[in-house]
Amino acid sequence: MKRSQHSLAKNKFFGAGILCIFLLIDVQAQVNKYIPVKQVAAEFKALLQRPAVDFNPEFQSTPTDSVLIEKGFIYSQKNEKIPVLIYKPVSTKVTSFPAVICLHGTGGNKDQEDIRDLLYRFTRKGFMGVAIDARYHGERIAGGAHGSKEYAEAITRAWENKDPDRQERPFYFDTVYDLWRLTDYLSQRRDVQKTRIGMIGISMGGIETWMAASVDQRIKVTVPVIAAQSFRWSLENDQWQGRARTILAVHEQAAKDLGDSTVNKENVKAVWDKLVPGITGKFDCPSMIRLFVPRPLLLLNTEKDPNNPLPGAKIAFESAKRAYRSANASKKLQVDVAPNEPHRFISKHKEMAIAFFAKWL
Repeated sequence: MKRSQHSLAKNKFFGAGILCIFLLIDVQAQVNKYIPVKQVAAEFKALLQRPAVDFNPEFQSTPTDSVLIEKGFIYSQKNEKIPVLIYKPVSTKVTSFPAVICLHGTGGNKDQEDIRDLLYRFTRKGFMGVAIDARYHGERIAGGAHGSKEYAEAITRAWENKDPDRQERPFYFDTVYDLWRLTDYLSQRRDVQKTRIGMIGISMGGIETWMAASVDQRIKVTVPVIAAQSFRWSLENDQWQGRARTILAVHEQAAKDLGDSTVNKENVKAVWDKLVPGITGKFDCPSMIRLFVPRPLLLLNTEKDPNNPLPGAKIAFESAKRAYRSANASKKLQVDVAPNEPHRFISKHKEMAIAFFAKWL
């Protein structure tokens, strides 16, 4: 009996070792295929670029005992108004502040409790907190969005669009462009220290964060939360279901349009290829994560997250670690994976994020 148990233990150890070797080979193979970072940045900027318009900002201020709240909007495109919420420290001595942009997840909005809590917590550190509604979320829908309903409907329309000159990209990319324009706007405000702008995003907002901030060197400190992953790995390893469920109605319609009876990895890939082109290649997280070097970067994930499967996330972690090591900047990279946690922003990670900005921004 003892010999059998010993043999079984050896086999389990051997099997685990083989799995680790194959995972390491897979990580190395994927990381080594990425094109140079300058080319990634140039091509991503070119893909998302559109005519610049005046911001035409309009804000109303509401003073409270602890914070000064500004609520209003700016324009990122001719007919695209971005609702903006700003929390500023109440101070008679300080006239300009570092700013941290905070982004909500799918179906959320800038006014939700956890985002407002982040904004307030940042003011306690002497920062300005800034939040926006992503495309087809919150106030960007007349009367207010119904969770992710209008967002999914917009993505479905974009999927079914046949006119390339009128192609919307509400699935991440359009909000990424808004974030670049928001950074333009903040950089010209007299009450913002333009060399000290950071960004944090949760889930969908975390993906938009690593997309926007990776190529925008003005974002000095970045914290993507439950967002680091490899879209390519999830397809190749049949782990795409969690991500697809966030906009399931879109994928169900795409499956129907393509003559499939069910949602599968082929029709999921078709949606991704059209609406977020490059997401399984040069614009995947493990590729774009290299662009952060040598800026401070904190990656916060959870172990049991079906939307960001851990083996795929580890490819992004390894890519970042290699890039930071090569630049002798490893001290500016931090990765934390909360054990046994699902897809959620846990309190420990909120504290880590705030401390990271306090240290580096």
